Amino acid sequence: MTTPSPSRGLTPSVIAEPAATTAETPASSHPHHHADANPTGRRLALLTLTALGVVFGDIGTSPLYTLQECFSREHGVPATIPDVYGVLSLIVLSLTMIVTIKYVTFIMRADNKGEGGILALLALIMQRRRRDDDKGSRFVLISLALFGAALLYGDGIITPAISVLGAVDGLKVIAPALDRWVIIITIVILFGLFSFQRSGTERVGRMFGPVMLVWFATLAVLGVAGFRHHPEILKAVWPGYGVSFFFRHGLHGFLILGSVVLAVTGAEALYADMGHFGKKPIRLAWLTFVFPCLLLNYFGQGALLIAHPEAAANPFYLLAPRALQIPLLVIATFAAIVASQALISGAFSLTQQAVQLGFVPRLDIRHTSHHAAGQIYIPEVNQALALGCIVVVLFFKSATALGAAYGIAVTGTMAITTLLFHVIAREQWGWSPWKATAASATFLLIDLAFFGANVLKIEQGGWVPLAIGVALFTIMRTWKEGRRLLWTILQGRTLPMSMFIEDVARKKPMRVNGTAVFLTSHSEGAPVVLLHHLKHNQVLHEQVVLLSIGVADVPDVDERETLVVEELGEGFFRVRATYGFMQQPNVPDLMKHLNARGVKTRPMATSYYLGREQLIPSGPGKMARWRKMLFIFLSRNARSATQFFSIPPNRVVELGTQIEF
Repeated sequence: MTTPSPSRGLTPSVIAEPAATTAETPASSHPHHHADANPTGRRLALLTLTALGVVFGDIGTSPLYTLQECFSREHGVPATIPDVYGVLSLIVLSLTMIVTIKYVTFIMRADNKGEGGILALLALIMQRRRRDDDKGSRFVLISLALFGAALLYGDGIITPAISVLGAVDGLKVIAPALDRWVIIITIVILFGLFSFQRSGTERVGRMFGPVMLVWFATLAVLGVAGFRHHPEILKAVWPGYGVSFFFRHGLHGFLILGSVVLAVTGAEALYADMGHFGKKPIRLAWLTFVFPCLLLNYFGQGALLIAHPEAAANPFYLLAPRALQIPLLVIATFAAIVASQALISGAFSLTQQAVQLGFVPRLDIRHTSHHAAGQIYIPEVNQALALGCIVVVLFFKSATALGAAYGIAVTGTMAITTLLFHVIAREQWGWSPWKATAASATFLLIDLAFFGANVLKIEQGGWVPLAIGVALFTIMRTWKEGRRLLWTILQGRTLPMSMFIEDVARKKPMRVNGTAVFLTSHSEGAPVVLLHHLKHNQVLHEQVVLLSIGVADVPDVDERETLVVEELGEGFFRVRATYGFMQQPNVPDLMKHLNARGVKTRPMATSYYLGREQLIPSGPGKMARWRKMLFIFLSRNARSATQFFSIPPNRVVELGTQIEF
């Protein structure tokens, strides 16, 4: 006989298909997690300043390397007057269409109880699609979202590397003799950044806003100062310059889009971090401050290039007077660290969603703030990102080389977000087919143009985020399929609870004082671990709780409102608890809520029974053997249920068994 094991890779909510994770469950948001829906006054100003530091760090450091890439000797165009106007026109058009219109105006409307991000968007779509809907479309939508999420991890590896490396590259301008130290200094900064993560972002968060406020103000001042070289550069806002650029350069002009897209990297962060700050502060910060400052700096760099084409080697740093280049290097480095922190925190939040939605095995999720639920630290993810960043810095050695690897992850995720947006517009907002198609087709055309320009650079480094994305997508799909396979096998071996209780009433086994809690993935039927316990120990507690934990398709729920208690007789209770996909289950706290529902428990008189399974890949399960081996590896390395559910280790009893699947 087999038993599900919540103690390792299989948890009560992890084996079960997320049908246990229902969207119809009544939910209420936790006020400590989401920002105010409509903040005003000082609260709005504070949220806007905080969002300035966290949300816009990535896109705010793009001026460090975007124009440098567009006019680089390796794959750029000469810094002639028509081409400078053309590239600037494309940058303005990209920032307007992708960030301002697509994300700020439309995509941010698609929130899941205030939460944003590609997995939150997927959960929102799944709420509208029941399990008897077309399985083919469900598979496609889930696969698209998972691959987009996987690409974001590639973005999370490359962003800290290119941001910090792009900032430290200023040493080549200030002191060319220090060129050989750029890589070493970059690695030291990255090592310090990732080492600091265990302390949480709350400390450094206090300085995020002011640092980025100074940074964007510096961008604007440098840009305005650069206008003296060529004030007519402001005419580059006209899209016609970008169109004529394509006519002049043909295919090579199309390839330049692979560098232009660096100007909009970080647009996805506006959506992903929406749950922490709300729509209003993010929109206010972008429209009134960030967008204008970015445009001014790009125009200033463009004016400099027209007057001094040789400045294409590093137009950002050469825009500043020599006496200010060292302070600018310091500010740029701090801004790059902030940009890196934003992506790292985003990777933590994305991983937490993936764990709760059942796409990733349980990990060690540590909350680093008593006030902000979104501030978490995941050691495994932090270590993987740190190693990945250092490896790509050593491999590519320059921001220019990294630029080729960067764009494909960003544009791939943007295109997938557009496709999911189309589904939301049709199914949730009730848009007509022509209206939804017109909007999504326009966005998708732009996304695919950028993606196509980057695909042609796969050999130059674009394969890196693709390889990361494919690997993580394979892991997520394998974990999901493995859970489904085990759930199917175990469901067929579950004894009906009515039959089990009748047997207990008839045989009357010995009962002992206290409460036994059996965590189970099945909301119906007797857990196999319970059958094993009775078979081998020939005893039952006077009170037995069968606890099933599910995850809803919404970020937060009040577990007290969604808690369902059913008395089965003979001292048995069926308990179903539901959490949001941004919440961390806590079983001891949950047990306290049961006292008000008629299930009297005492912490020191409560024992928790878990199963520890040994998976054997020789069963009839329809999954390739290598995927079964991968699933077994993931299961063995998953965080224990004792830790994940915050169960006191000295109150846990484990029963082992084998499962062939």
